[in-house]
Amino acid sequence: MIKNYLKVTLRNLLKNKASSFINVGGLTVGMAVAMLIGLWIWGELSFDKYHQNYDKIARVMQNQTMNGETSSLKAMPIPVAYQLRELYGNDFKQVILSSWTNPHQLQFKDKSISASGSYMESGAPDMLTLKMLKGTRSALKDPSAIILAESTSKAIFGDADPINKPLKLDDQNLKVEGVYADLPANTTFNNLLFIASWKAFATTDDVKQAVGDWNHNSFQIFAQVSGSANMAAVSEKIRQLKFNNEDAAGKKVKPEVFLYPMSRWHLYSEFKNGVNTGGDIKYVWLFAITGIFILALACINFMNLSTARSEKRAKEVGIRKAMGSVRGQLIGQFLGESLLMAILAFVLSLFMIQFLIPFFSELAGKQITILWTQPMFWVLGLGFAILCGLFAGSYPAFYLSSFNPVKVLKGTNRAGKWAGVPRKALVVLQFTFSIVMIIGTIIVFRQVQFAKNRPIGYSRAGLVIVRPFTADIHDHFQAFRNDLLETGVISEVAESGNLVTRGSRTSSGFTWQGKDPNMNDEFATFAVTSEYGKTIGWQFSNGKDFSNNGPSVFNDIVLNESAVKYMGLKDPVGQIIRWDDKLYTVIGIAKDMIVESPYEPIKPTVFYITPDAGPLNFRINQKVSAAKAINTIETIYKKYAPGQPFDYQFADDEYAKKFTSEERIGKLATSFAVLAIFISCLGLFGMASFIAEQRTKEIGVRKVLGATVFNLWQLLSKDFVMLVVIALLIATPISYYFMHQWLQSYQYHAGISWWIFGVTALGAIAVTLATVSFQSIKAALANPIKSLRSE
Repeated sequence: MIKNYLKVTLRNLLKNKASSFINVGGLTVGMAVAMLIGLWIWGELSFDKYHQNYDKIARVMQNQTMNGETSSLKAMPIPVAYQLRELYGNDFKQVILSSWTNPHQLQFKDKSISASGSYMESGAPDMLTLKMLKGTRSALKDPSAIILAESTSKAIFGDADPINKPLKLDDQNLKVEGVYADLPANTTFNNLLFIASWKAFATTDDVKQAVGDWNHNSFQIFAQVSGSANMAAVSEKIRQLKFNNEDAAGKKVKPEVFLYPMSRWHLYSEFKNGVNTGGDIKYVWLFAITGIFILALACINFMNLSTARSEKRAKEVGIRKAMGSVRGQLIGQFLGESLLMAILAFVLSLFMIQFLIPFFSELAGKQITILWTQPMFWVLGLGFAILCGLFAGSYPAFYLSSFNPVKVLKGTNRAGKWAGVPRKALVVLQFTFSIVMIIGTIIVFRQVQFAKNRPIGYSRAGLVIVRPFTADIHDHFQAFRNDLLETGVISEVAESGNLVTRGSRTSSGFTWQGKDPNMNDEFATFAVTSEYGKTIGWQFSNGKDFSNNGPSVFNDIVLNESAVKYMGLKDPVGQIIRWDDKLYTVIGIAKDMIVESPYEPIKPTVFYITPDAGPLNFRINQKVSAAKAINTIETIYKKYAPGQPFDYQFADDEYAKKFTSEERIGKLATSFAVLAIFISCLGLFGMASFIAEQRTKEIGVRKVLGATVFNLWQLLSKDFVMLVVIALLIATPISYYFMHQWLQSYQYHAGISWWIFGVTALGAIAVTLATVSFQSIKAALANPIKSLRSE
């Protein structure tokens, strides 16, 4: 019997090549997309699970409340770590102090590279369960120790054994005491290319000054709770730790310490008003639902075409029933057909995934691999295919097996006027989802473009940033600047305490005339040299720029427009501002600059002159090519900082990275929307083909009676257009609601214009007409003699 069912199934597949291609092709595309999304989700959900202590590791953070708004900070003071060990030692297995992960210079003899890494306490390798290739996890107990990632070791030492070799980290002389396997891309610490002993960092002036300062929020603290401890309970226990040790000024911001579990770092990274509200998990849910819907579109095609062609198989069902087949056997046969097609589609989808995965990885911005060696992949994949087959074949199986054999064999089994309603409803569902995807994609790209068009307050073009690793350039800055200006390749160069594209420090303790005594002030502070404004090309709305007129410049400050509004100053230029114990004069008001997120409000910012070293900012002469300018800058840079790597960044490239996440989501959404439309159109094409075939004689009669090709095209197309119009009416409010909610997550966002829905409607109708017109015109052009000769 099974052999017979298989023969019948293969015969039907070969007999109806077009519908078989649409069914198998649609299911293949649907399964491939669903599996690609599944692999992407797997990668997101497995983030940081490389670390064996994944469920016990946390970042120590704090909430601070100022003027009614609560901020969640990763930056912590050193004494918190000491107190956690001393007062709550039984709750923690490890408490690790760490610097921020930044690029540093690593030098061995004449070989010098730039690599990102951190200073961490000796328990870090054990907490992170680093796989040591050479040395041990206890290596960082030595104050002069540094351990390297395998790739870093090879970049510096090649294949030679690096153990006990001297290595210079910026200005510090250290010794290599271990090599660990590179951390995978799907971990927060993937760019940790070296770890140096915290004890070496503790010898620097910055750390010495911060050791006992509860207000010096400049470091990272990681913790591993003990095996029996509950992380939530421990987090609650340590909440008042910082508050209880603060002075009166520190207590004003009501600091609360808490543990932020590693399991939430990647997908739940957003904090609003002190509460962990979510993050990229919303995209995991979005694409999971998208994958399910795209697969459902392919299953809908199968249902529609199978039930639409029911008359073709009605006699087969009647004869089988007359010969003694029971309904259960017929259901088994039709489900078997759908299962066979689903398995075939699954096999084809594996080939399709293998071909598409490089493109999808590039689109998703992460390396995605097929889990060929994982038994779970095959179990889930085949189970997934079987479920698809059962889902897609269930309605046709029960529908076809319900035919009355007497009516079928007499030729009186005719579909009622409501028989096509389920098929039409499924087509509406297909296009509703596709239209929602299209509208969502347009709004995502519009939001990105809206933020890109926001005035940034300075000129990115021709602005180059270099981050020195030692003070060599700073110590000879004027000579360095003069040499560069003489070449003519730059128009100006300046130092700054922060990168213009990456954020600034925050400070408080400001006092000005008219300040509310109950106000807890907080400003972004930006240290610069006097040439900074000319270098970056900032613009002034009032006052003047810094001038290089001797020691008095250190008493001048420039405010941005947001700072003036924040302070409530009506005539700010010339105002005296006290910052801690020092008085400053406001000399100018600069237009707001976007330093951090282009989607967020600009922070009130104070610019002041610094005597300290920092990143170098170069303004390339417009008349000189970028390549020539970079080569000249590097030559002079090496003159003053021999042995240092020359790592430069273009400001416009760094600024463009701020849109990476949203652009990636937009590109993924575009791809899925195109595939959804493709699958929907496949089904529409099949339905149009069937309708044209079903109405062949009617078309012939109409042509004989004088109907034109246009009349017949209109007749066959209008029903499909009406279905798409209904889908538009359903999709428009749905997409508006969800995209409005998404836009509200950005404080600076675009509106939703009516033209988005208009363009989508025209596009959907145009695609529908293009899809059905081929079959409609083909039927309209057919010779009526051939369709009516049997009459």
